[in-house]
Parts: sequence; C-alpha cells; structure tokens
Amino acid sequence: MSHYPVAGTWTSCPACGRHVHQRQWGRWQQCPYCHYWRRLSAVDRITQLVDPDSFTALTSAVQSQNRLAFPNYDEKLRQAKLKTAQTEAVITGQATFAKWPAIVIVMDSYFMMGTLNTSVTRLIIAAMQQARKQKLPVIIVTASGGARMQEGLYALVGMNLILAEVARLAAAKLPLITVLTDPTMGGVSASFAFKGDVVIAEAGATIGFAGARVIQQTMPTTLPADFQSAASLLAHGQLDAVVLRPELRAYLSRVLATYQLSGGPTHG
Repeated sequence: MSHYPVAGTWTSCPACGRHVHQRQWGRWQQCPYCHYWRRLSAVDRITQLVDPDSFTALTSAVQSQNRLAFPNYDEKLRQAKLKTAQTEAVITGQATFAKWPAIVIVMDSYFMMGTLNTSVTRLIIAAMQQARKQKLPVIIVTASGGARMQEGLYALVGMNLILAEVARLAAAKLPLITVLTDPTMGGVSASFAFKGDVVIAEAGATIGFAGARVIQQTMPTTLPADFQSAASLLAHGQLDAVVLRPELRAYLSRVLATYQLSGGPTHG
C-alpha cells in the first residue's frame, strides 16, 4: 500500500511555501498560514460573485486568429482551450447581485496571461453594447498580464477600441465598475482598468504597468516593499476601495443599489 498522497491534493503556497491541502484552501482559495489569495479562474470568479443561477452567458462565435503567423501560437491556443474548457480569455454575460442586474465581463489569466487580444476586445465591446441596449451597468473583473504579444499591434489596438466603448457607456449615463484582481498589468491597466466610475481592487492584488523587476533593471532603483500592491494604490488615491474576496459580492451589490436608488438608468 502506497503512503504517498494522492496527486494534486497538496500544493505549495506561492507566497509562504507551506504545503496546503486542497481542502485547506477553502471556498475563497486563501492560504490558511499566510492568507495569500490564490488566483481564480473566470468560472470560479463568477460563481463567487453573482447570485446563484443568475448568470446567462452572452453568445459569440468569435475565435482568435494567428494573423501574424506567430510560431506555436495556434498550439498555445489549443492547449489553453483544453486546459480551461473556454474558447477565450474572457467570459461575458448578464447576472444579478442581490437581485440588481448588470452585464458582467470577467477576464481569465488561466487561459493565457496575455489576455487582451483581438477576440477578447470584440467580446468586451459586444458586452458593453449589450449593456447600452438593455440600459444596464457594467462590471469588469480584470486579470491580465496585458496585451497578447502573439498578436502584436492587433492586440494593442484593442486598448483604444475598448476605451471608445467606455466613452459611449459614459455618454449613455451607464455606470462602469472595474474590479482589479491579481494581476492587472500592462495594456489593461494602462487603458480601461482605471476608467470605471468606481474602481476597486481585490485585497492582495498586484496592479501596475511594467513589472517591478523590469523597472528595477531599467532605471535602476530600489522600489518599496509594497510597490504595485492594492493597498499602496489605495493609499495614493488611485482606488476607491480595497475589498476582501469574501466581501466582494456584497460590496458590488451595494454599489449597484446606490446607482439604482439614486435614479440612475440601471434597469432595462
């Protein structure tokens, strides 16, 4: 009889290095020793945030294309689809938060860390257009290393295209709430991540443009220990709030209720 643990039941915490049993991570996926928050997939994030059985996905036939014939990109896409059972690095849909409706856009760094590409851009824009059609607020949950290098300039153009749609939401007086999770970096942080009417971050998130190591090697300089942390950004006035993961659903519900009760056009 083998005394080795079943594969996959224990994992090493990326922060403290302690071995944590899968049951110890718990519902909120937090290390019981150092309280590090594990990254969530888009599916897990939606399950935690929205009312049970309230999420309806927006349908789309958008597929990524290897327009630049980037080596191994097609295989990388195939592996990402197999690993996550998703077709792209974002899930969009409509859901309720304590019965308050909203269009939900959730990015997935597990699909590919460079989440922002042409197809993700089109899916985000389509979701925002649906919000304008139904006069609903939009909640974007970011999780991204930035624009996808395999698509080059095609991916970078998405930054401006999404910002243009954000401006149309503002013109329609529909609220945009951005929830910055770990990590929110690169072109996503440089474009729409901070463009929400309410900008909050999940506790423990790393948020910035270039990584700390790149900055230190380029400048060179010594960066503070809390550099690019959600807590530091809040202290410097770049966020409205930092919210613990178990409290995110209730917080978003209160924000949506505030907009609705103040007379904002948030119901279709």
